[in-house]
Amino acid sequence: MPLRSRPRSSSTGSSSGLLTSEDAKQSYIMGIQSAHALEKQATQLINRQLERIENYPEVAAQLRQHGLETEQQIARLDGILSELGTTPSATKDLALEMSGNAAALMHSAMSDEIMKNHFANVAFEAFEQATYRSLIAMAQQTGHQHHVAIYEQTLREEEKTFQTLLGMTDALTRKFMELSLSGERAKT
Repeated sequence: MPLRSRPRSSSTGSSSGLLTSEDAKQSYIMGIQSAHALEKQATQLINRQLERIENYPEVAAQLRQHGLETEQQIARLDGILSELGTTPSATKDLALEMSGNAAALMHSAMSDEIMKNHFANVAFEAFEQATYRSLIAMAQQTGHQHHVAIYEQTLREEEKTFQTLLGMTDALTRKFMELSLSGERAKT
């Protein structure tokens, strides 16, 4: 679909190099709404995985911990959106929640479901890190410096989760193979 150009606001910047136009603010809000939807998707992915995990308590514990962080991250984004006089995008939230459920459902059909979920979780954490780095840049560009510390807190949480999950890969793979070879239920 071709992009349509919108009329530009008269103020595209200031002497400080900030982007102060209404278009810049709307781009920033759109970024926050996208991050909100991404966190809603994460919640669905986590919940669907927790419903099925049987033999990997270490994975379940990590998912539960990050699920609590994710709820706090959503609350932080809600606060920023409220401050900006807007709300999350119901359309984006619903679309990504459905996507999260669909991904979990697709992985559940695989004989190596736990591994597919693990790889997806690691990739998802990298995606979230990029999202929050982008929000930091947007906040700085649009004069919302007071939001940066909030995004940095979330970024640190995502980086920690990413490192933890990545660090679990070898042990998780070995456990999956051992369970598979012993004839026990290995997929979840």
